[in-house]
Amino acid sequence: MHDYDLSLNKSITAMDIIPLLGDVKEVEEYVFCGFGEPTLNLDCLLQVAHAIKAQGGRVRLNTDGLGNLFHRRNILPQLSQCIDSLSISLNADTPEGYQRHCRPKLAHSYEALLEFIHQAPQFIKEVQVSAINGLADVDIARCMVIAEKNGCQFKQRELDKIG
Repeated sequence: MHDYDLSLNKSITAMDIIPLLGDVKEVEEYVFCGFGEPTLNLDCLLQVAHAIKAQGGRVRLNTDGLGNLFHRRNILPQLSQCIDSLSISLNADTPEGYQRHCRPKLAHSYEALLEFIHQAPQFIKEVQVSAINGLADVDIARCMVIAEKNGCQFKQRELDKIG
């Protein structure tokens, strides 16, 4: 990503991360995010998030919303035990747009994402759904409706702007 090489040469475990946390009270929020889907390494995510929470820290998860589909079960109850805030990338208002822009490898990904968005506020207090303004054939207003009708906040991101 830009000038940073984010490649890993081994699978990361909770024991690789926990000693690096430092004083969690000095950090506003720890975020599981990017360069792959954090819920794919669910055990590690949960162990680290629990360690942060045990020390009084705050945890946010940025996700593609496909964790339930990937794990073939509802992971939200587990996440609710250690995640304060959830940010879900919607990125499209139709299955066709989602397929075009996100190119998911799992069948029925868009439907699974919508179900995850629907269920998430039942388990996590703060849920934000985002979409990128400027993607071809994506109706940002319809993305906002999807988020809000499911009890989530909506965040509009801008194409080619990081942060």
